[in-house]
Amino acid sequence: MPFDLAARLAARRADNLYRQRPLLESPQGPEVVVDGQPLLAFCNNDYLGLANHPQVIEAWRAGATRWGVGGGASHLVIGHSSPHHALEEALADLTGRPRALLFTTGYMANLGAVTALVGQGDTVLEDRLNHASLLDAGLLSGARFNRYLHNDVRSLANRLEKATGNTLVVTDGVFSMDGDIADLPALARAAKAKGAWLMVDDAHGFGPLGAQGGGVVEHFGLSQDDVPVLVGTLGKAFGTAGAFVAGSEALVESLIQFARPYIYTTSQPPALACATLKSLELLRSEHWRREHLRGLIRQFRQGAEQIGLQLMDSFTPIQPILVGDAGQAMHLSQRLRERGLMVTAIRPPTVPAGSARLRVTLTAAHSEAQVQRLLDALADCFARLAKESSHA
Repeated sequence: MPFDLAARLAARRADNLYRQRPLLESPQGPEVVVDGQPLLAFCNNDYLGLANHPQVIEAWRAGATRWGVGGGASHLVIGHSSPHHALEEALADLTGRPRALLFTTGYMANLGAVTALVGQGDTVLEDRLNHASLLDAGLLSGARFNRYLHNDVRSLANRLEKATGNTLVVTDGVFSMDGDIADLPALARAAKAKGAWLMVDDAHGFGPLGAQGGGVVEHFGLSQDDVPVLVGTLGKAFGTAGAFVAGSEALVESLIQFARPYIYTTSQPPALACATLKSLELLRSEHWRREHLRGLIRQFRQGAEQIGLQLMDSFTPIQPILVGDAGQAMHLSQRLRERGLMVTAIRPPTVPAGSARLRVTLTAAHSEAQVQRLLDALADCFARLAKESSHA
């Protein structure tokens, strides 16, 4: 029988891979209400605690009063308003590049950039652990698509030897499920040696990383020559929504001409751009947010090590705890929830089979006491799991 959706859904349930949407009944923040239950959350990407910041809210409110609530049309028709333009100029300044181009979502920014830059006869090479939007963009581009081993410059170099046409090397800056960062200096050298361009999606790096919050590229002190195509999202550390691509004048003008997800989409609400301008100002000026966040990351890693948890190699706000079995990861997540904590279990196909994990994310809005509460609950849950396993 075609379209036997019930069987597909039943199989996913049986494999402990079924996904359900939690219903958030409060603003984002450390303390939330989900499905009617007050919880201490360690699972959102609001890394600098700006999603519910009073100044950002007021900027949105004032923007709506001045500009209304809808974009009204695509950027190329009559949807490109003064706040959009001002935000693009501010993002160009943050990244130290001549131009930046706003997109409605990060998924669209990645699809737009890759498919506008390469096509039939060209090559796109991607890290095996890249975000789904980057992998989809590579497949949809029509270019010869290949993946190199995770963060392995030698594996990339081997594939570059066989590349044809214009070649685009694509990587996450911070890998969203592992929390580790790409070896951008080595990747940039390998790409430049073969005349390829390097594209970095630094969705999770902007805000927490870099002296001014400029992300992984700033962290490594790299230039536009090293990383010609730089993508960032605004729904994480910026606390709002949307995305951007930053680069040369020629790059941005080419995306305006050829990036279909940009051309054929209504612009984001101008008031949203007003809110993001305010959050960008806070991101750059309130250095204490990054410093406090780094302190919480150190506290968590030291505490987790004392408990004996298997962490991954990450100094970013993403701190996954490797569990392995999807069922056990779900069980631990539920145990934590019963203790008033929300930590999401990440399972295949988001991560490779056998590498299910609890994905802890820390934010500047968390306190040391809240992180300690998480550590205490983790110690208890993992101790109970070990006891149950030994009796099984």
